[in-house]
Amino acid sequence: MSNQKICSTCQSADTILQEFIANLDVDTSHHRVETQKLKCGFGLQGVCCRLCSNGPCRITPSSPKGVCGATADTIVARNFLRAVAAGSGCYIHIVENTARNLKAFSSKNKEIKSEATLNKLADLFGVNAENINERAELVADKVLADLYKPSFDKMELVEQLAYRPRYEKWKEMGILPGGAKSEVFDGVVKTSTNLSSDPVNMLLHCLRLGISTGLYGLTLTNLLNDVMLGAPVLRKASVGLRVIDSGYINIMITGHQHSMFTYLQERLVEEDITKLAEKAGAKGFRLIGCTCVGQDLQLRGEHCQEVFSGHAGNNFTSEAVMATGAIDLVVSEFNCTLPGIEPIADKYKIKMICIDDVAKKANAEYIPYDYEDSTSLVEYIVKEAVTSYQDRRPLVEINVSKEHGDDEVLTGVSEGSLKKFLGGSWKPLIDLLASGKIKGIAGIVGCSNLTAKGHDVFTVELAKELIKRDIIVLSAGCSSGGLENVGLMSAKAAQLAGENLKSVCEALGIPPVLNFGPCLAIGRLEMVASEIAEELNVDLPQLPLVLSAPQWLEEQALADGSFGLALGLPLHLALPPFTTGSKLVTQILTEDMKALTGGQLIIEGDVKRAADQLEEIIVNRRKELGL
Repeated sequence: MSNQKICSTCQSADTILQEFIANLDVDTSHHRVETQKLKCGFGLQGVCCRLCSNGPCRITPSSPKGVCGATADTIVARNFLRAVAAGSGCYIHIVENTARNLKAFSSKNKEIKSEATLNKLADLFGVNAENINERAELVADKVLADLYKPSFDKMELVEQLAYRPRYEKWKEMGILPGGAKSEVFDGVVKTSTNLSSDPVNMLLHCLRLGISTGLYGLTLTNLLNDVMLGAPVLRKASVGLRVIDSGYINIMITGHQHSMFTYLQERLVEEDITKLAEKAGAKGFRLIGCTCVGQDLQLRGEHCQEVFSGHAGNNFTSEAVMATGAIDLVVSEFNCTLPGIEPIADKYKIKMICIDDVAKKANAEYIPYDYEDSTSLVEYIVKEAVTSYQDRRPLVEINVSKEHGDDEVLTGVSEGSLKKFLGGSWKPLIDLLASGKIKGIAGIVGCSNLTAKGHDVFTVELAKELIKRDIIVLSAGCSSGGLENVGLMSAKAAQLAGENLKSVCEALGIPPVLNFGPCLAIGRLEMVASEIAEELNVDLPQLPLVLSAPQWLEEQALADGSFGLALGLPLHLALPPFTTGSKLVTQILTEDMKALTGGQLIIEGDVKRAADQLEEIIVNRRKELGL
């Protein structure tokens, strides 16, 4: 294969990755973003409507209403709600499948990896069963029953899962959600032709969707996975392209549904499977993490050290991972699996299998995941991986960058492992906040995109700016992939922090940016915040805590953001969520939300100005708490 650069690429905070991609002879998203720089102004403002054949209608000063009479406020709110509903639907799909997996898992008397997490959920949900597997099955039933309620029937588990002061605020506002799937359905219906024209009503619906998304799609998914796969344990790990060893049959996994890989993880380390790989000329099998499911595997890497090589990178690293030539099979089960990997799979003769039809790739084989019989699917994946390895390896060039990534990333951070590290209490962290050694906490969460200064550029620069100001950063999502690959999640990054935070990190042997893993782990950050607030006897909006999703990408991120606003937290975005065409919607999200939930949306495309605003909020909240 030639090593000819095909065109310029976007900037990346990960300069080694940028150089690697620039020298590939395949087309990637890093190339295509350069040819897609001209954007539709109406789309950016959210004032384009194509719901009926009278359109598409675009709002301009000379045409302030669509043919039906819809104003910019209605069109923007409608587009925003439809996006939030779609994003919420994605997360509810994940927790539904996870609960179904736990139910099937329990019925087969599989080993429960975290009985402590199971007992916590059983206590919360009022489940009583002496047999541990029966207990797990009843917990799964409780979750599924709540998800399937109609929208007029309030979800029962919200009250058990939510921080009490928040629950009371949501109840007072009338935004407690009904059944999560029904709320998504109603959100889509409400945004159809000539239905709701009330922007305020639609934005309140976004908050309802945010609550069900956050507590179920995020928090509960994590806890159910912990039961089946094991709770996170702090450890050091390798990340980046360097985790790929071409001596193995390498299976790259993409998506968000970790429980769908439970049986594959277990099977790949069994003796007969290892011998099968050796017979094919390989040292064995390895799983290569990519996108959020890779982060989730990394989070629980303590429990699958034999087969999991490490997390290679986020969604916009996946094309480069495949272009190393060392990937023999891709198994995908959800989004963040870019369409751009399809021609790369063809070029490098990589077999692709999708196990959830929502993630069906154009050139992939679809094999439905079977909750009752996972054995057949796993055996098929193994067989196809071996065949692919034997057929393709003589025909492709292997080019793995061993310079890319880091070998000292601290991973396995969760609400449980972090609290245990601190001695079983949040008091040491609270004391550090009270003394000013740590000025505040910033959650940098969500996706990666290529438009907010480039691949992970805004994310990395903002993290550096915040830690320099003694603000510790907690990360969850594709943002984690970018931050870890440039070394910010290793203890050596303490040198980049302010003097106070640096001294804390050096004393504890931790980095100033803590890796909570996948986007689902935003739910873990909420648990940390709620437990700290409870210990301080304050509500969440009083904490010196801010959120930023600087490089949000997709509709799921907007559902995450709606959860953050419902929690009453300030949320920074580097790019506006296609809402600037409505003064009313912008006013509600950026200002009026403070009086509603305590939260607010902050749109700022300059790194230092964003850090200034987030720091100012933290300083003001410290003063209000008397710190």
